[in-house]
Amino acid sequence: MNIDPNKPTQTHPQLLLTKIEWDTFRAYSGTSPLYATRMLVQTDGESEGQYFKWGRGDFGPYSSLRNVTKMIEEATRINDNSYIALAKFFRAYYFYNLTLTFGDIPYNQALKGEDQAGYTPPVYDNQKTVFQGILKELDEANNMLKGLNVIIAGDIIYKGDAAKWRRLVNSFRLKVLMTLSKKESDNDLKVKETFAQIVQSEPILGNTEADGDGQLIFLDQEGNRYPEFNSSGFGSGMFMASTFIEHLQNRKDPRLFLYCTQTKIGKEAGKPINDFTSYEGGDPAAPYAETSIKAAAGKVSKVNDRFPSNPTNEPLVLMGYSEQEFIIAEGIVRNWITGDANQHYKNGVKASFKFYQTYVKGYEAYLTEEKANEYLALPVNNFALSTTTAQKMEQIITQKYLRTFFQSGWSAFYDNLRTGYPDFRRPAGVTIPYRWIYPQSEYDNNRENVSKAIETQFGAGNDKINQQVWWVK
Repeated sequence: MNIDPNKPTQTHPQLLLTKIEWDTFRAYSGTSPLYATRMLVQTDGESEGQYFKWGRGDFGPYSSLRNVTKMIEEATRINDNSYIALAKFFRAYYFYNLTLTFGDIPYNQALKGEDQAGYTPPVYDNQKTVFQGILKELDEANNMLKGLNVIIAGDIIYKGDAAKWRRLVNSFRLKVLMTLSKKESDNDLKVKETFAQIVQSEPILGNTEADGDGQLIFLDQEGNRYPEFNSSGFGSGMFMASTFIEHLQNRKDPRLFLYCTQTKIGKEAGKPINDFTSYEGGDPAAPYAETSIKAAAGKVSKVNDRFPSNPTNEPLVLMGYSEQEFIIAEGIVRNWITGDANQHYKNGVKASFKFYQTYVKGYEAYLTEEKANEYLALPVNNFALSTTTAQKMEQIITQKYLRTFFQSGWSAFYDNLRTGYPDFRRPAGVTIPYRWIYPQSEYDNNRENVSKAIETQFGAGNDKINQQVWWVK
């Protein structure tokens, strides 16, 4: 009979958008991917990511998607397509990561709990259907944002600029399509054709602030600080992996200086920060005790102190111009589109240098455009010297990888599954997993449907991390 003002049943979607953006842009950040991508090693225990021994994944993103569903409901109530368009993007982003994590997942029947009289456990959609849905929602988001001349209130990413959001949506579409590179001959997906149409006809990210990265900028105030600020995880047990440092050393890459510290021995010897010989990592394939001994001797670099000590650091980039340019370069090498792959490769490298020059204080002198040009002129970094498709692919994917330190979540791991680059060093006999095991909660609450999904994909009872999923076959 009465309405409780403390329990609102409806609200403006802008009040949901801010929280959704904050959660989404931080959703896959953190140190976990860096162990699997051979950037970090642990010395005080065995890291499951470092040794590819993980087990169950998490359906937590479905909880975040419930807020997205509510934003769609509220936007529909007030007839505001701008929020519906952004919701389609967030849905696509979460479902993209969920399906890459597990394989088949609930998609078409997911998030329907409040729409039906009685709860019905959702069936699983096959991965191809999920990807088709993701691409359809992104296409719809692009069309809804087209010509939209409104300020989207509550937007902390682009300050309400619908045109910038449209660029981000289309660039993310390119990423999803490139993820499906092994399915380029599938007539249902039209991967190559859609990729070409977007590059040629749709607005995508540029290298200026006016048309730039989709990124979350942090502030030095409670609740808005960099997610690794004051993290205890950077204690005595976390060190850099040798293979990552060697990739940077071999290329004379100055990003090394802002990613990690000099070794204790290197620093005590008085070597300058830009002395590449003063950096060293632990072997990610060796037993953790072996690296612990090496670290105790002062011969292993730690993560740069700025990550846990700086409340702002650089923004977290969900999708940026640098990554986009590497994707387009790969598209050219794959003959999906015509163009100058070398130029897009250079654009990607220069954009990464510029990003760190802009946001990481104290290292600007190493990251100027002049330094970037000198870097690209080195034979090991000179794309023009690559003559075979394999050489070109390795160079593009490796450079794409080098920019993912605390950025882009698991993207570098999925690129490795897709292309084999860069090679991830691991103990003898250990294979790189393709997926995570479904959560125990699915066995408890949705056993029939999860069991059917496992049987369809891998055979009954084969819910294992080494089972190959559709998108990499």
